[in-house]
Amino acid sequence: GAETDQILRDYFQLDVGLPALYCAWGAADPLFRKVADDFPGVRVLRQDPVECLLSFICTSNNHISRITAMIERLCQAFGRRLCRLDARPFHAFPSLSALAGADAEARLRALGFGYRAKFVSGSARAIVEGLGAEGLRRLRAVPYAEARRVLCALPGVGAKVGAGMGRDGERGPAAGADGAARRQVADCVCLMALDKAEAVPVDTHVWRVARQRYGAALGGRSLTPRAHQEIGDFFRGLWGPRAGWAQAVVFCADLRKGQEPAGSRDRAWGGRGRDSCGDGPP
Repeated sequence: GAETDQILRDYFQLDVGLPALYCAWGAADPLFRKVADDFPGVRVLRQDPVECLLSFICTSNNHISRITAMIERLCQAFGRRLCRLDARPFHAFPSLSALAGADAEARLRALGFGYRAKFVSGSARAIVEGLGAEGLRRLRAVPYAEARRVLCALPGVGAKVGAGMGRDGERGPAAGADGAARRQVADCVCLMALDKAEAVPVDTHVWRVARQRYGAALGGRSLTPRAHQEIGDFFRGLWGPRAGWAQAVVFCADLRKGQEPAGSRDRAWGGRGRDSCGDGPP
């Protein structure tokens, strides 16, 4: 029906016209033009702010398959059961109140969240006791810098994650990378849930692309908060107000490059792009 159609249009941001954006990014950036043909139609989802925030807190010092399993366990343990399909139960993402409970941290540790348990439950509690879920959603209407400042006041986003071994025996982020990792979480939420299309999350993939592909010697030899800011500013200057969307395309290209045989990796970046903007991606 019309309501479902609107939900899907909002979630996939279908009102954002990609052909014109791809054209503009390609005109400004020859490297983007070289990879654009292989990655048409890349969209940034407009996610629920609470779900996006708490999910990204789980990404600290982690990898995709483990993150996926952690979020599934989180939903099964704390979320409302929605249905069963093919003998498999499906659960909603947990409510803030469920994750802010007194025993939530201990239960999350038992589920294998390690030091992240403290920050998932702590951020949920901070939101419940502070701006609330609706207040978090209202950050969509404030400037990017203000939204990031508010996010960085939350545990696991702004609070320092201690380096070294946690009490679970799991090693946390190295101290030098901690500030940049926290800034990355805030920028991911800004981009993917709070309508800040100019936010450019910078992880090691994006940092390497900036240095190796764009020759941007920014921020020294490690991914510090200063490097994060300088790289974000560099790409905002190159790609414009939807730099975060363009970065998503380049990020996909870099991931694909890392999965290909060595002999074909550079071809992903070295092929000829379209000379015309007449036939852009949908």
